[in-house]
Amino acid sequence: MKTLLTAALMSALMAGTALADTTLKLVEVITSPERTETLKSIVGKFEAANPGTKVEIISLPWGEAFQKFATMVSAGETPDVMEMPDTWLSLYANNGMLESLEPYLKEWDQTADLSDRALELGRDVKDTAYMLPYGFYLRAMFYNKKLLAEAGVSEPPKTMDEFAKAARKVSALPGKSGYCLRGGPGGLNGWVMFGASMAGSNEFFREDGTSTFNSEGWVKGLTWVIDLYKNGYAPKDSVNWGFNEIVAGFYSGTCAFLDQDPDALIAIAQHMDEADYGVTTMPKGPDGKTFPTIGYAGWSMFASSANKDLSWKLIAALEGKDGNVEWNKRTGALPALKSAADDPFYASPQFKGWFEELADKDAVPTVMPTHLEEFAFFKDSLVIKTSQQALLGDITPQELADQWADYLTKAQQKHLAK
Repeated sequence: MKTLLTAALMSALMAGTALADTTLKLVEVITSPERTETLKSIVGKFEAANPGTKVEIISLPWGEAFQKFATMVSAGETPDVMEMPDTWLSLYANNGMLESLEPYLKEWDQTADLSDRALELGRDVKDTAYMLPYGFYLRAMFYNKKLLAEAGVSEPPKTMDEFAKAARKVSALPGKSGYCLRGGPGGLNGWVMFGASMAGSNEFFREDGTSTFNSEGWVKGLTWVIDLYKNGYAPKDSVNWGFNEIVAGFYSGTCAFLDQDPDALIAIAQHMDEADYGVTTMPKGPDGKTFPTIGYAGWSMFASSANKDLSWKLIAALEGKDGNVEWNKRTGALPALKSAADDPFYASPQFKGWFEELADKDAVPTVMPTHLEEFAFFKDSLVIKTSQQALLGDITPQELADQWADYLTKAQQKHLAK
């Protein structure tokens, strides 16, 4: 009897140890102190609801995240769950590295609360949910009311022509610039929005797979951005600016205009009075249309995870109503859940600009060509290097457009051949 009791006790202790040793790795890639603290809060509640489970959060700085995560993967250090940007989804899903979430969605009691758009974009690769978007990042234009008034600009610009003129007037003020240009990591959105608006189309490819980037309209748009910088309408060091620098440039009053997603509201609201800035629709091109980019990010499970059911429980905690609403309120994304639309937080004046842009029939939300496996490298490496060369005058706008078109044509034609 004593032997049986001892064996039972040892078995229970060993089971407890095994349970306590269950650790999930969660990688965060769109990182900021605020986001990381919010993630820790949600994860803490998940750990409390799942005794014996620990979640190790690995936070990668966004400007280096693509290269750092690729290095982790090549070394076999894959996480269980990761924050998946839309621009990386195709790369990892098409290489068989992500687990299909379809079986879990069939059983989850909150699947019906996911918006149709969230499910559509999450199934962008092979019509399979390799990611669940937590929210959407739609670009709109922030403007500094005080700076515009000081420069004699009576209202926020509605067209690209008006925008350039307003940027010139603000830049004439001592120590001020018109536009917070994102010349460094993450800068592709601005080039695409102004390029497409000048071209009057957000089509990235022709039917034969050739890229439109070096067409006349797109080249005019790229030239327009380069001229803003060369004419001194953006800070000189903005050639290297990423997200944190452009947001700080705006709330510090260094520059009057900033194109950004709702996540920029977090820092701006902390440093500026709500009455001193506004958010409006992106300026329109010669055809009267504008093409604000809409991006998204979400949660993915790696196929290599040894704890898939537990990893799904973590994703469900992050994506479910409580976790998703807490996350989006603190990160600024427009929510992926239908029920979040009833939350008073999104009825506040600060979101008015985005909802007006969404309602404008001439403001066409534009999804990047994230279906291409090669797009992640294009966005996070090639674009940064070549656009900085163009801003500094080392290559012409046409040469910039030709390099982008050549790369994307090969990628799209490879995709079509499949």
